[in-house]
Amino acid sequence: MITREIQLAAQIAGAPALGNFTVATTEVDGEVLVRTDQVGLAATYLELMRADCTIPVPAWQPGQRVGVAAIGTVIRSDSPELAVGDLVQSMTGWSEYSAGPAAQYIKLDPIADPGYYLGQGPTAYYGMADVAAVGEGDVVFVSGAAGGVGSLAGQIAKCLGAARVIGSAGSPAKVDYLVNELGYHAAFDYHDGSAADRLRELAPEGISVFFDVVGGEQYQAALQTARPGARFALCGSLSSQLGDAAERFPKPDHAAAQARGIELLPFSCYHTPDQIAAWREHFSTWLGEGRFVYPQTVVKGGIEDVPQAFLSLLQGSYRGNVSVRLS
Repeated sequence: MITREIQLAAQIAGAPALGNFTVATTEVDGEVLVRTDQVGLAATYLELMRADCTIPVPAWQPGQRVGVAAIGTVIRSDSPELAVGDLVQSMTGWSEYSAGPAAQYIKLDPIADPGYYLGQGPTAYYGMADVAAVGEGDVVFVSGAAGGVGSLAGQIAKCLGAARVIGSAGSPAKVDYLVNELGYHAAFDYHDGSAADRLRELAPEGISVFFDVVGGEQYQAALQTARPGARFALCGSLSSQLGDAAERFPKPDHAAAQARGIELLPFSCYHTPDQIAAWREHFSTWLGEGRFVYPQTVVKGGIEDVPQAFLSLLQGSYRGNVSVRLS
């Protein structure tokens, strides 16, 4: 099968641009052939496109297909494990078609909205439930709360028994979205004055858990307002996406944290089968109980539109988990 795919034209240094991507034509063949219906987008992909990638997996190279999670439909199969018409998930990235061994694809239950499978739930659940170990009575602050991970993390904290969940976002509309649609107890626009002052106002007793996907000023604000013994689950540093690796991922202030007995818990989620299964089990239960909202933005377009959708995600144009439904 001849397919079009998005390849990295040049590794990114500084601000990403459309020129870093190219639409290439290639041939795919294998035990199973799959038409890609929808591809997931995540800010983490930006790091994998850099020559000085800090994530402990191989960075993407020029001429290599980019992207990770994809949902598709089997259109040819030589395997007894998968039949034509099956809905499958894979890590085959941004391409119109993919092919490979049947073991490369996970058969999914057909649902009205397959975009549910493309979200960043495993990261949010692992970070909040296993790393931060949120429980009854916790006061939780989530930075970047309107994004793909944050929009799920705050809801997970509530479902795990947190007494109060506070989020930050980059606009009044997103603040309203967090409180009135996702059920955050309180939220603030990080452009609106000192983040530390807002946290003192919204959590006068101090925060016991910080789920951080932003870093920078909001990390410092959390340090200033945390209770002794608070747990900081450090997922990313989106406030400093540009610059070299040291600027993008500044070292946490260990001395200030240790002085207050704060646990700094940096983590990465590798989407292992156990991590995926744990998320899906709890998500299904909470969704069925009406305790959870799945926040997502679905962009419609061809494979050539995926890079622009990715750049728009990085610019904060979307809310929740973002995917592109291929047409």
